[in-house]
Formats: sequence, C-alpha cells, structure tokens
Amino acid sequence: MEDDFGASSTPPFLTDSLELAMEVENESSRPSCFSCAFDNQNGGRRFSAESYLASGSLKRVLLRLDPSPNDYEENTVELFGFQWVTETALVESCEFLFGLLRQQIHALENLVQMSSSDFGQAARLHSEAESIRHQCLKFLHYVKVFIFRYLEPPKVENDGMLHPYEELEAQLPSVLVEELHALTVHTGHLCELPSNVLAAFTIQNQAKVFPPSWHLLHLHLDINWLVLEVLHVLGEKLMRQVVYANHFINLTGENLTSISLFEKHCGNLISDLISLAINKYTKVRPSEALTSSHYPCTCIKELWILLIQLLDHRNKGSHTEGFWSLMNTTLKNIFERSSTSESVSGFEAVQCKDPLSFSWWIMSHLAPLYQFDRNGNLDEKTGVLEEHLRMHLQCCLTLCSFWDLNLSIVTILWDYYSKNLNNCFTVPWLGLKDLANVSKTSLSMLELVKRCCCEQQIPSLYKSSNSYFIFLSILARIMKEENNGVHPWKQIKGRIYSKFHRKRMQELTEVGLQNFFNLFLMLAVVAETEDIVSRVLDLLDFLTPSSITMSRRALIWRGHFAFLLIYVEKNMDISALAEKISNTFREKAKEFLVTKNDYTQRQNLWTLLSTYIDGAQEVFETSCYLSLSEEKLLNDGFTMLLPACRGAELSMVLNFLQVVLARLRSVHERVSQGLQLGNTAPDAQIPLVAKEHHLAVASALWRNFFPYLKSQRMSQTPPSPQLADAAAGFTLLALDIPSKALSDLQPQPVLSMMRLFGWDDMVWPQLVSRYLSHLIQNSSLCEAFSSMGYTSYEALTVRSWFRCVLQMFLDQPSGALAKTDAERTVGKAYMEQLTEMTRLIFKLSEVENILLKANVGQSVFKQDPENALVQFIKAVGRTYSDLQTLPEKSAMVAKTLEYLGDVLKYVKPYLKAKGPPEGLQLTYWIIGCLVKFCAPILATSKAQQLLFRIVDCLLLPHSVLQQDKELPVALLSAIQESLPLYLQGLSFICCQSQTQGAYLNQLLGSIIRHYFGRFLPSSPTAPGARQHPLLTALGSSITAPQLLRLRKTTLHVISENYLQFKGNAPPPRLASVLAFILEVLQRTQSTELCDINLVLPAALKCLVLVNELQVKKISTDIVQYMVEGCQAGSGGEHATQLTSVFRQFIQDYTAVYDHRVFSILETVGVLDRMFVTSLIPTITQSLKDSEHKQGLGRNAAQREAYKRLLSYLAEAGQNEIQKLENETDQ
Repeated sequence: MEDDFGASSTPPFLTDSLELAMEVENESSRPSCFSCAFDNQNGGRRFSAESYLASGSLKRVLLRLDPSPNDYEENTVELFGFQWVTETALVESCEFLFGLLRQQIHALENLVQMSSSDFGQAARLHSEAESIRHQCLKFLHYVKVFIFRYLEPPKVENDGMLHPYEELEAQLPSVLVEELHALTVHTGHLCELPSNVLAAFTIQNQAKVFPPSWHLLHLHLDINWLVLEVLHVLGEKLMRQVVYANHFINLTGENLTSISLFEKHCGNLISDLISLAINKYTKVRPSEALTSSHYPCTCIKELWILLIQLLDHRNKGSHTEGFWSLMNTTLKNIFERSSTSESVSGFEAVQCKDPLSFSWWIMSHLAPLYQFDRNGNLDEKTGVLEEHLRMHLQCCLTLCSFWDLNLSIVTILWDYYSKNLNNCFTVPWLGLKDLANVSKTSLSMLELVKRCCCEQQIPSLYKSSNSYFIFLSILARIMKEENNGVHPWKQIKGRIYSKFHRKRMQELTEVGLQNFFNLFLMLAVVAETEDIVSRVLDLLDFLTPSSITMSRRALIWRGHFAFLLIYVEKNMDISALAEKISNTFREKAKEFLVTKNDYTQRQNLWTLLSTYIDGAQEVFETSCYLSLSEEKLLNDGFTMLLPACRGAELSMVLNFLQVVLARLRSVHERVSQGLQLGNTAPDAQIPLVAKEHHLAVASALWRNFFPYLKSQRMSQTPPSPQLADAAAGFTLLALDIPSKALSDLQPQPVLSMMRLFGWDDMVWPQLVSRYLSHLIQNSSLCEAFSSMGYTSYEALTVRSWFRCVLQMFLDQPSGALAKTDAERTVGKAYMEQLTEMTRLIFKLSEVENILLKANVGQSVFKQDPENALVQFIKAVGRTYSDLQTLPEKSAMVAKTLEYLGDVLKYVKPYLKAKGPPEGLQLTYWIIGCLVKFCAPILATSKAQQLLFRIVDCLLLPHSVLQQDKELPVALLSAIQESLPLYLQGLSFICCQSQTQGAYLNQLLGSIIRHYFGRFLPSSPTAPGARQHPLLTALGSSITAPQLLRLRKTTLHVISENYLQFKGNAPPPRLASVLAFILEVLQRTQSTELCDINLVLPAALKCLVLVNELQVKKISTDIVQYMVEGCQAGSGGEHATQLTSVFRQFIQDYTAVYDHRVFSILETVGVLDRMFVTSLIPTITQSLKDSEHKQGLGRNAAQREAYKRLLSYLAEAGQNEIQKLENETDQ
C-alpha cells in the first residue's frame, strides 16, 4: 500500500495527518459541500470554509483517515427524518436509504418548479431547499463514514455458513455499486440540467438567500463529487479489490464494477465540465481569452481542483489515468465525434467552432490550478512543474498533427529549454519509469532521438519521455515542413546556434551535455547533417580538457558515434569524423597500456575505451556496404589496447573483432556476388568502391589485431575461447581476401594459419579444438587445400583431434588436488567443444571411408570423445587387417603414422608431472588401445620405432626399472588398468615380426618381469586385491598364437625370477606366485609343454621343500592339473615330457626326501596309476643308487616306504615288490 502512494510515509504527509488531528475539535458538524455563498475578501479565503478543500475533506480521503471524525458518534443517527442504528443502517436498509435520497432530490426539483419572486416566499423556499440539500449531503457523508468505520470483508466460518447480518454485510459493496450507479443515472449529466437550473451559476446574492435552482445545481455538484469519493474510499477499504454489481449484471448482462463505474463517472463528469466551459467560451472575445476564466463559479473551479488532486493521486498508485491523460483523451474523443456528427452527450446543442483555440484556452486556465494544494491554498512556488510541462507539450504535439505549424511556438519553447539544459526534467513520483531516457550506447542514444522524429503518436509519451524530448518531437515535426519553399532550419538555426558559446558550453553539466547531444542529433537527422556536426565539433572544442571527467568524455564519445551512425544511415563518408575520434582513442589506449597497476585509473580509462568499442561495433553492424571509410576506426590503438586487457576487457575486444570479421566477410561476399552477376543498377558503382574499402578494413585487421592473436597461441594459461573464434575468422578472411594477409603468412596464408592455430602441437588443445570446429566442415576451405594439392589436410586435422582428446586434462591440477569427476575436471565447456569436434571429424571423407570399410556406424561419434577415439583406432586396425596388397598396407601404415604424429609428445606433460590421475588413466588407456588394436601396423618396420618409444616411455621408464622405488599411486593405477592391452598387442607383434622377434620377446619378458611383482598381492587371500593385469591379458579373447606366446613368456619370467629357491629357502610370496600360476592354468584350460617344463618342476620342489599348508595345497592342485591335462596314459609328447620331469624329480629328491617323494607319487598314482607304474624302474634305480651312496647296505625303512607305494600299483607293483624281496633274500 505504501508503495502505491509514493510519499505516504514522508514527513509532509505525516504533518498533514497531525494537523488534521489537531483541527478535529474545531470542525463544524455541518457536512462539506460546494458553496460560492461566501465573502472571498474575508481573510483572503479562496474557497468556502465548508468546501471540500478548505474543510480538509479531500485531504482526509487521500490520507485514508476518518472522513468525519466528530460526526456519527452516537448509537443512532437521524437520516431523512428517521432514527437509524449507526453501525447497521446501511447494511440493513441500503436500497431504502438510497430510495429516500432520490425522493429528496425529486422534492428539491419540485421546489424549483414552485419558485416565486415574492421575497417572503423566496426565503421559505431557500430554507426548505437548504434543508433538503443538507439531508442529502448528510446521508452521502454517512455512507463514507460507514464504509471507513464499519465495513469489513466477508468472513466465512469453518462450515461455510454466515450469520444473516454477515451475509447482508458481505453483499453491501456490490449493493453500493449498484445504488451509486442508479444515483448517477437518476441525476444525469450536469450539462443536461434545465436551463433555469444552469442559470443559477450566475446568481450573486450577498444576502445569501438563494432560489431552489441554486441549491439543486450545487446538490448535483455535490452528488457528482461524492460518488467519486465514496467509490475511492470503498476501494481503499477493500484493499483495491474489484467489486462487481452482481444483481445488476445478472439482470442486464452488462458488466458493472467499482472500477468501471469510477472511470465512467469520472469521464462523464469531465465531459460535462468541458461542455460548461464551451458554453462559456462561446461568449468570450479572443482579446479577453486569457483574462476570462472557464468556470462560471468557484464551485466549478473547486471541482476541477478536486479532480486534479484525486486523479493524480490515484495515478501514482497506478489505479487510473492521470488527470492530463484523461483530459487529453476526453478532448480528443469529443472533437473527433463532434467532427463526424456522432452523438456525444451534452454536445448536440453546443458545438465548438474552434476546437484548437478552445483547447489552448481551457488548458491555459486548467494548468494554474496545479498551484492549489489539497487545502485549497495557493502554492506560491515559481516555475513550471515538469509533470505539467509534459501535458502541455504533449497536447501541443498532438495538435501539431492537425493544424499548421508556427515557428513562434518553437522559439518560445527553445528560449525556456536553452536556459534549463542542465535540468533532468524528471517527475519524482514516476520513479524508475522516468529513467527511460538514459542512454548507455550511441545506438540507443540515436534511437531515442529518432523517436522524436517519428510521426506516430505514442500513448505512453507522458511516462516514457520527458518534456524536453516532447519539445524535440515538436521541433522535429516543424523541421519536416517547408514554409513557402523555405526550410524551417534556415529560419531557426541562428536562434539555436546563438544559445551556445564558450561560457555556456563550459556551464553544461553531464545532464546538460546529454541534452545538448539529443538536440543536435535530432537536428542532424532531419536537417543539414554535415553543417550541424561541424558546428557540434567546434562547440565541443570550447570545453576545457581538464574539466572533462571520464564519464563526460564517454558521453561525448557516445555522441560522436551517434553522429557517425547518422552518417552511415545517410550513406555519407565518415573518414574525417572517424579519424578524429580514433586519434583520441589511440591516445587513451596508450595510457591504458602504461597504467597497469593503478586500478582506479584503469577503470576510468576502460569506461572510455569500452565506449569506443561499442560505438565502433555499432558502426560496422549498421553500415550496409562498409564503403564509408570504416577502416579509420581500426587504427593502431588496438595494438596497444589488446596486450593491456584482462579478463572481461579482453573478451569485449575479441568479441568486437569477431563482429567486424564476420561483418566484413558477409558484406564482401554479398558485394562479390553482385559484381559477378554484372549488376547494372544505378548503385552498381557502390560495390566497386566497397571492394577497395574492404581491402583497407582487412589490412587494418591483419595489421592491428592479428599479431596479438599470434602471440597468445602458446600463452602460459589456456587462452580465451574467443581467441580461437577470432583466429578462425582470420583464416576465413585469408581465404576470401588472401592478398592482405601479413607477409610472413604468404604465399599461402590459409595454410600458414592452419599450421599456426590448427596443427601446431605446442598450441593449447582448447584453442585448437574450437578453432578447427569452425573450419572442418567449410567446403571452401577444403576446396582451397585441394586446389593447392595439399593432401595432408584431413590427416593433420585428425592428428590434432587425437592430441586434443589426449590432452583434455592438461591444465588440471595433479596429485591430491585433482578431482574425481572427469567431466567436472575437464570443464563442461571443453567437453562440449571436444564432442562437437569429434562429430565434425567423423564427417571428414578419410575418416568416413575408414569407418565404412571397418563396418563402424556413424553413430559412434555420439559417444564421448575418448570412446569415439578408441572406436576410430579399432577401425584403423581393422581396415589395415582387411587390406590385401603390400602397397595398400604400406600406404595405410604411413597414413596411420600421420594421424598419430608424435603421440608421446602429447602425453609427456602427464608423465612429467605424474598426474593428474585422469590424464594418466586416459594416456595409458588410449595408447594401450593403439598397441592392441593397431598391433599389425606397429609390427611393420615403419612403425616399430614408435612401438619401442611407447614401451620405453610408458612401460619401462627409468623409474620402473628401479624395483626398490615406489611408483606414484596414480601412475601405478593407470598402468594396472591398461597393461593387458599392451601385453596382448606386444604378444601379437612378437608373433608377426620377423626382423626384431628376439628383441621384442625380450621387451615382452622385461615388461612382465617388472610388473608381475608390482601387482602381485602378498598372499592369495589378501583383502581388496585386484585381479592381476597379466591374468586379465591371458583371459581375454586373443588368438591362440598370441595366447601361447604371452603364456610361455609369462611362465618363463615367473620361473626364472619368482620360483628360484635360495638353497632350501623358498622365494617370497610363494603362495601368491603359485596361486597366479594355478589361475593361469585354469583360465587357459589346457596344458602346454612350456607349463610342464617351467612350472611342474617348481611345483614338485615346493611339495618336497615347503611345509606351509597353503603352498602345499596350491602346489598339489598344480601337479594334479598337469597330470590330468597331459593324460599320461595316452602317450604323446606331453606324456613323454611329463615322464621326463618326474624322473628327474625322483632322481633329485629320493635319496634325501624319500618319504615325501613316495607320498607325492602315491597322490599322482591315484590320478594316473599307469603313469606312476611307468616310473617304477626309475624309482627302483634311484633307491639302489641312494643305498649305494650311503654305503650301509639296504635301507629297510626306504624299502618299506617304497613297498607301500608299490602296493597301490596293482600287478606291476606286486611284481616289483617280489623282485625287491628276492634281492633281500639273496
């Protein structure tokens, strides 16, 4: 509520409230009313003490105070001769009371008809009429008081039921609206009253005895005003809710609300007052117009003031139209309908023969009424209020559309505004709405001024433009009309120029300077542009440089560019004007470069420099052909500005650069097409001139912007994305206008640009990916490379993509600071950029061809960039494998190496910093996929050097070779994840390579040797132990030769390095080693010769020498798996080798560990009795050799143990026992 009434909480309003409270005791019980029966010389009072103004009635309504604090205080009130309960009368008998009111009005009308010239009769009639009027007024004031004190919003109980009185009370607002509407219909229009009643306006009776017609006329004035007051108080009491006249709507179907009734009644009342004024105007001589008022008595004057105060008060709360707006609308409607002979109430009999003169006359007399305050006192302030000026000038502007113009109007107005240029011309109560005239850019400044030149009427002009802008609209309207062949500018320019001199220019504040520019911008639009701009520049030279603040200088620059925009719109060359401001820009850019550490000075300078950039951008965007010397705005000031910019400053300059590049290319293309079509139109010469200017603009861009872009390619931090955008723009400019590129880019500037920003391995990947994304699908660029015979365009672009994906984590922190969410770490923007680049890469013809041959669908690019890259690597390997001829394969190897480039160089930063973890994971995974899926390519002699470097850098660096040195966790984790890929790829290469086979086998063994122990858990049951990468490599789907090679190498390395006993002491982590071997045997589900030769002897040795239960169990499982796998009973190479191993085992350990050996053989005999039976000769011989070495004869204990073994071997065992016993008997 407070916001709607602007200053309701301010001290003046508080003071008003206190004054009224103090005056309560002095108030008369007589209700306020209109009265002109008073001595206006008594105390200098302008209105009767009983008037709505002087009595404080209006102020109380506007301040939302009790309308009559001293009245209606008793329990009962007398209305129309009856006693009523004060607090319930209106609720219970609303229709009846309004009916009584209408009866009283009718009674007064009857008295008018009975009027007599007899003095005694006149006194009686006066007394009776006055009594009737008093009763009517008392009732209407009671209605106001009742609403304020007793009306409450309807209350709904929980069950939804209302008390009968509450139900009536809830209906009261609706009933009131209906009764007030009925009252206005009953009383009719003021102007439609009988002539004998209207004649009462002229009665001047100092005896204060008036005829009934005078009382009836003033009662009509009272009723018209009090209806508005009651509706206003009702709206405030109900918190401005709309009240619907439900019963009326149901009966008639017409919409009637408290708001619509207020607006309609208000409009009708103003129409009636205008009608009365027209009646008065018809009797006024032109020479007496300004001295003859428009109101027949002071009551009409008071009514006008009341309407002004109420409507403007409600307008501040956005309720209804302001007074002047409604007045303007009503006048327009009256005269438009009047001119078309439409029926307008009150105007059938009275026609206004001179609407223009009448409008000026009535406005001239209404405007001074604003000097009266809410108490009816005259405000002695001098000067004209802005809100009044707006109305006056808006009316003047409206009339300019219909009647001839008069230069004297402009002369008078200019005389006022030239003296008040430093004025803001604001209306305080409009708040922020009144700031619409503040311009932030030169274009908005010009657009604001161009609105003044618009013929179209703007309904909201009062709120959207200040009076100065309305004056400019009037001036613009006049400037467009010729007076007897003479342009108005010739007649008025002297008056305007004469107001500006050195002293006046130096007196202008920033606001004054803004108004100065608005004036001359408008004149430049409609009059002699060059003459006006020249005069403005001369006037600006009057300003003292030391007195010009940065904000004022920025305003001057905005104005300067606004004039440039006018030149551009009028297709005038801007060379001189542009050179003047660009020279100033150069000086400020130099200051900006020098002022690096003074933050305040930098801010001030940047305010100015950004104004220049905005203005220059608007010029380039507005210019149709860029043929007006726009290149003058692109001077070497930018070479000093760019290196000094930071953050948002640089972003703004680069954005400007992109706009200029795009605009130049677009316009140049359009002009070139026009020339190719052979345009013969009258403006055909424009493209020819434009082309020369395009070359000049291009030259300025290359000279003043490109060196900075080039210097930022390899900055210490990732450059702004706009740098890539601008570089792409320059590349396309080099394609369109190659001759103007810098000499160090010639003779093929497009190729040089691609090498600088797209294919250079040292440029930030963020820049490369964004740069190439702009260019990959550019057909003109592809054609240019084809025409110059450069076939590596696509391959080098793929290489850059490869690098951009690998280096996506390059600028992320390593170690503990690294984040775990890859997408968050890389940055959403860069991930989106890489995804887009991937989509475009997969549309290159070479890439499409590879994917097609590998039967890979195009949907692969929809994956994230890392997976898409892996799919591409697979496609390359698959395509190579499908090739048949040697030349094709050789070409594919060369192309693949071209795709890869120096791939290890791309990942070197990760390896050097040992992080971030995401970067290491990505590096090892991508290159691991390369080794596995492109193994046939890496097996060739051309690519083996790359393979050896990969192994040296990633798998066998110096840090890995130091077994006692712990590797960083992130590095070890990345290797563990990806090691299977490398092992599988290397095992394939070992099988394929013919020239380097031995060295490759050695490399494979070395990798296994160094990483087997690093990833081996301390025990087979260690908690949290991950699967060994060697197991993963052996368990994956690879070819049989690969599997055999990898398995043999792995077991050989384990046998040589992890199963060697020191004397009888077992090697460390023996159980884990054996568990790994067992897992390998179980996963591969076959027994090879290498297993028998390398693993079985060690397992048997463990069974003999190690007492640890876990080791014994695993060793037993290994032996069992070997025996069952070899199927000794079936013969063959495996069985022979198995027999050989066991024979050697028996020979080595029987002498010392006879019982353990026999126990092991017993276990094996359970699995394969025939196999153990075949070993009987060896066992017997070993027994005899042992006894011989001991020299103690037969060893009974050994023989008994041996016999137990033989007892399990059936007949062959029994025969051998028999032989042994026979030897004993001998």
